[in-house]
Amino acid sequence: MPYVNIKVTREGVTRDQKAALIHGTTKLLSEVLGKDPATTFVVLDEVELEDWGIGGLPVDEFRRRKLAGGEAGEC
Repeated sequence: MPYVNIKVTREGVTRDQKAALIHGTTKLLSEVLGKDPATTFVVLDEVELEDWGIGGLPVDEFRRRKLAGGEAGEC
């Protein structure tokens, strides 16, 4: 009975994209591990940008620094 939790930033992931993630993840577990799709659970969590950090920075600041060519991991 697999349980998969996918976390993405809340940035307009569509209903169709979510359905594709659920379907694709379920199919992969079935094909690779022989898991029964009827007992495979896939949960998607959307996380606000200010609640997600990379390299010691909130994700929006991390991206700004990467785009500006700076070191994103500098704290």
